[in-house]
Amino acid sequence: MPEPSPHARMMAILHAPLVTQMVVAVAELGIADLLADGPQPVEALAAKADARPDALHRILRALAGAGVVAQPAPGVYGPTPVLDTLRTDTPGSLHAWARLWGLPERQAAITELVRSVRDERPPFEQIHGRGWWAHLDERPEQAAVFRDAMGDLSRELHARALAAYDFSGVHRICDVGGGTGDLVAALLRSYPGLTAVVFDQPAVVEHAAAVLERAGVADRATVAGGDFFEAVPAGADAYLLSMILHDWTDEQAVTVLANVRRVILHSGRLFVVDAVIPEDDRPHDGKLRDIIMLALHPGRERTEREFAAVFERAGFRLAGTHAVSGSTGLLVAVPV
Repeated sequence: MPEPSPHARMMAILHAPLVTQMVVAVAELGIADLLADGPQPVEALAAKADARPDALHRILRALAGAGVVAQPAPGVYGPTPVLDTLRTDTPGSLHAWARLWGLPERQAAITELVRSVRDERPPFEQIHGRGWWAHLDERPEQAAVFRDAMGDLSRELHARALAAYDFSGVHRICDVGGGTGDLVAALLRSYPGLTAVVFDQPAVVEHAAAVLERAGVADRATVAGGDFFEAVPAGADAYLLSMILHDWTDEQAVTVLANVRRVILHSGRLFVVDAVIPEDDRPHDGKLRDIIMLALHPGRERTEREFAAVFERAGFRLAGTHAVSGSTGLLVAVPV
């Protein structure tokens, strides 16, 4: 097959957001779950999804051309391995992640990306008059979608992070910005001698107790609410920040890390899980995730060298970086 022309490549790029929105639509309709048992005529599928058959047919027909669904016969649609990633009953499900992509206020900020090159405020703040986190505070239904998406993503990421490093030398770890406690639950299951603290905003961390209880590790974990810009809990020999620092400016990241530095033992270790962007021109998912940061947050994804500089300002030295996935790394730092 000949290489597509530059014109054809650009047209494919411009059409890509249409595919995204169609995926969002089938996620909202639960199509992946409805097709779990095999192909169905669109009329039957539409009845189960409470959808108009003709509109659903047109969306699925286009997604079949993109390889998302199968079309074994005209008007009949079935699952593919790609569609199965949206099933709610599969490990590593992207169902909530797709729904997050569809939130209209979030999408509006991304479509106004040009604002970011003319004003240092994120487009989200320029459009809506408040930041992403304040917006979620006012929209509990969207906050639930965000929480579910981060939970699904983090469970997959956490499994890889656990495989990337031997935590057996850690006695007590504090997960700063630990959300609903999924990472701590995974750590405690893997390391029976470990104890932990899950620390986050009170409205977020209140969901952690149930997660830890279901995992059977609640007796070795403490849940604490607070603001990591003010202080973090003392008493741990290791501190972990997973997918936290990328939300904030260098100055804000230094503030959080300096709060950790005040309470960490001199022999302690700091663990940071985040995208680590290469400095060359290779394709990298972290470069695209950085554009989400540009649209929604004051923060950014960072290179290893940029992380090292932030660590140094907060009183840490980068001791090593371990690959977690194609775009994410586990950075280990020590106090200086």
